Amino acid sequence: MSVADLTRNAVDVLPEGALEEKLKLGRPLRIKLGIDPTSPDLHLGFAYALENLRAFQEAGHEIVLIVGDYTARIGDPSGRSAERPVLDGEVLDANAKEFERQAYRIIDPVRTTVRFNGEWLGKLTYEETVRLCRTMTVARLLERDDFAKRFAAHAPISLSELLYPLMQAYDSVAIEADIEVGGTDQLYNLLAGRDVMTQYGLEPQTVITYPLLIGLDGEEKMSKSKGNYVAVQDPPEEMFGKVMSIPDDLLEQWWSICLGRESAQGDPMESKLALARGIVEKWHDAEAAKRAEGHFTRVVREGEAPEEVPEAALPGDGTVHLPALLVEHLAIGSTSEARRLIAQGAVKVNGEIVSELDLPREELDGALVQAGKRRFMRFRAA
Repeated sequence: MSVADLTRNAVDVLPEGALEEKLKLGRPLRIKLGIDPTSPDLHLGFAYALENLRAFQEAGHEIVLIVGDYTARIGDPSGRSAERPVLDGEVLDANAKEFERQAYRIIDPVRTTVRFNGEWLGKLTYEETVRLCRTMTVARLLERDDFAKRFAAHAPISLSELLYPLMQAYDSVAIEADIEVGGTDQLYNLLAGRDVMTQYGLEPQTVITYPLLIGLDGEEKMSKSKGNYVAVQDPPEEMFGKVMSIPDDLLEQWWSICLGRESAQGDPMESKLALARGIVEKWHDAEAAKRAEGHFTRVVREGEAPEEVPEAALPGDGTVHLPALLVEHLAIGSTSEARRLIAQGAVKVNGEIVSELDLPREELDGALVQAGKRRFMRFRAA
């Protein structure tokens, strides 16, 4: 397989000519890709990176998935103005295992190794950490775009955040990576890995970046922390509805990244419908795509209830606090969000808009409650 075939979707392959030299080594190359374990979901943007790495496996090379269980305790902003939340170790481990299971839908487990960077980062002594810190200057760290912007704006940057590129680079040292891949927003960190590897007397890694899939909000990259993503394990109806919600100006990119082709449809709505069908069929099957489109047409386009609606028991006696009911059973994020939906006329009971926050229990017995366009639940007295 040629270099052009291996990198046909890449944005950066750096430095020039380095990948060709790596391929001449005559052995399987170790290709490093970091995993964020703060959520178990594998989204369409990350799936695209894995799909590109499958070509390397087919050429006989090995993927090393680095689960950032230790660096997740530090927090990498990656262009954001705040650190990632720190999660309990057991949660991180469970998320990583579920993510790995989903990844094997795309890549070959036989040619994949999974490593947790806590294996080596957790063993670094203070002396070894200081040695690592000596491999890079503060001025070099502040060249990173998000750090530079925050520094110029006098926004706080914690010392732990400044350590993140060094820790990610040390992952490359620990596994002696030949290649590291990531999104274009990770270019600085990947190049920093080259500098640090050189300081440890290792042949520096080649860097490959891939384009970032813009998320459902139409503004920022698809991200688990932003919640603007489509997960490969989303139910067909939810996946179809999410794809239909993207802005029209994302159609070209989504067709290219998610399905690897251009849309044959000129009309944006028809193009989006075809895109949604294609994505659901790719991650589920043709029958699931057909059902999902029927569900979308019935519920969203025609404003009717789904053919099958889940049921739940009404709580307590007397009056029922509607915001609490929406949070518990219709996956609304908070009672304040539920109150906003009610105030906006986005909550219906048996097809009628409701404005009250508290309703008599008997009024909700057997009633169909709708929040927004796609969330339904029928309630019955226990």
